[in-house]
Amino acid sequence: MEPEAGFLSPRPFPRAAAPPAPPAGPGPPGRATPGPEPEVLAGPPAPDPGRLITDPCNGRTYFKGRLLGKGGFARCYEATDTETGSAYAVKVISQSRITKPHQREKILNEIELHRGLQHRHIVRFSHHFEDADNIYIFLELCSRKSLAHIWKARHTLLEPEVRYYLRQILSGLKYLHQRGILHRDLKLGNFFITENMELKMGDFGLATRLEPPEHRKKTICGTPNYVAPEVLQRQGHGPEADVWSLGCVMYTLLCGTPPFETVDLKETYRCIKQVHYALPASLSLPARQLLAAILRASPQDRPSIDQILRHDFFTKGYTPDRLPVSSCVTVPDLTPLNPARVLLVKVKKSLFGRKKNKNKNHPEERDEVSGLVNGLTRTSIGHQDARPEAPAASGPAPLSLAETAPEDSSPRGTLASSGDGFEEGLTVATVVESALCALRNCLAFMPPAEQNPAPLAQPEPLVWVSKWVDYSNKFGFGYQLSSRRVAVLFNNGTHMALSANKKTVHYNPTSTKHFSFSVGAVPRALQPQLGVLRYFASYMEQRLMKGGDLPSVEEVEVPVPPLLLQWVKTDQALLMLFSDGTVQVNFYGDHTKLILSGWEPLLVTFVARNRSACTYLASHLRQLGCSPDLRQRLRYALCLLRDRCPV
Repeated sequence: MEPEAGFLSPRPFPRAAAPPAPPAGPGPPGRATPGPEPEVLAGPPAPDPGRLITDPCNGRTYFKGRLLGKGGFARCYEATDTETGSAYAVKVISQSRITKPHQREKILNEIELHRGLQHRHIVRFSHHFEDADNIYIFLELCSRKSLAHIWKARHTLLEPEVRYYLRQILSGLKYLHQRGILHRDLKLGNFFITENMELKMGDFGLATRLEPPEHRKKTICGTPNYVAPEVLQRQGHGPEADVWSLGCVMYTLLCGTPPFETVDLKETYRCIKQVHYALPASLSLPARQLLAAILRASPQDRPSIDQILRHDFFTKGYTPDRLPVSSCVTVPDLTPLNPARVLLVKVKKSLFGRKKNKNKNHPEERDEVSGLVNGLTRTSIGHQDARPEAPAASGPAPLSLAETAPEDSSPRGTLASSGDGFEEGLTVATVVESALCALRNCLAFMPPAEQNPAPLAQPEPLVWVSKWVDYSNKFGFGYQLSSRRVAVLFNNGTHMALSANKKTVHYNPTSTKHFSFSVGAVPRALQPQLGVLRYFASYMEQRLMKGGDLPSVEEVEVPVPPLLLQWVKTDQALLMLFSDGTVQVNFYGDHTKLILSGWEPLLVTFVARNRSACTYLASHLRQLGCSPDLRQRLRYALCLLRDRCPV
């Protein structure tokens, strides 16, 4: 990443732009206008002025909360934006501690490296600024602290738990190394855990860019129990030193103590240089073999990240999709599903889940995919109306939505997850929990109101579902995006899409594996699915109208179109969760729609009964309130998401 102009100047300290202030249109008016006085708006009590942090550039203020941790140069606190309610972890570095040029250069290096990183398993960098007393670095808040806290409470973890965490570490580490960055301080205390038990790699104070072997830094740095032999011998830092540290992390989690820990630091360094440690017999054979492969004296003899992920420890051992929160302090019950039973269920469903084909002249129609096209027109298609609504003489009747999600709201279709590591994109769980947290925050502080605030004048183009077809009783769920891309999430968990120009087919066997073909070169095995996809496309084009007046988006403007991760139907609404974090809820009764997107900042788009669409900043709805109509739908969406959230 090229530095910004003046970024490396020694003084003054660079001030990164904070998240943009809301535009004038949708926010509170800047001058006196008719309406309620500001004090009627509900909100939390005014914070203690002594605990406020103010950005001198834009005046934005943050409330400094509890202490999260401290190090040699900095303290880390929970901080809340007093305007939006957004929570951060803020790293506070006292100006009095920065007395030498190299100390300021070290902080600049950390910011320069971290601000350019965007990965699911790396703590997100938000912004930074300084005042006369301190430098403030605002980061993603990880509310369950770190792996060090879990290790102190548990002492040892089960092998499935260790695989769960290591897969995420390896995913983040691979991203760093591909960008030519070495972390150089991998340890339990630098792996942070989010509210939904996801791991995030953080603390880039010792990180550096990878240099050619002859120019590599030979500084001894890192944490003694995790430092590699070549670093102690001043041979320089390479990616292999991070892999060594990863092996020490794995050993510590499985065995309860670091592999080379002694009461004397010199003895610890001697053990590291000689690679002298013990492998407990209580570990599984694959675990012992992987540790022995990683903890080797010569960097060239250690496995790469891809080789580690292909090791039997990962490929032949069970890895849970998610860990319960209770695992932070107690041993969890991680009973894997019996693979044989899963296979038996699939076979039984394939053989007996539908009527047998009596036409013996066409045995190929036994195939679950190819036999479905023939019956598509004979099947009723979901709740979606194929024609424009007739205007009601006395106006539309108010929609009555239950305050709790109905019992029949189980997922109807879910995109298959990858089994060879953690996905780079979002999972159903992360989409649900992010949306759930945002909606709870919005509704909890929202004051009463009778109308919506002013919408955004020119919102960013939005990719949303404009048409859909439910044919899941035999095949799957079809939908058309506003970019005119048509896709199907099949009952077997695979996903296929046809580009807007109808020239390219995109196939996802899982959420992380993607193949694309020209229409004329689709493999024979996928031809039946392509046939059904085309039929869906034709059906929606000829029989269904677009679900709102939002502008269409050209597909070229969407380099990575979102994938439908899961869809859920209740008796009142359809919920769709996408890989870019978008959440869309379609209400059957009056054809209104609610779309949550953007996330930084969160945008709420509401398509009304008359098909007109308005987009609002969630922070404005939180401050100013909204119409009862919109509030009712936000509450229903909250209930739906809460029903999806794993316990």
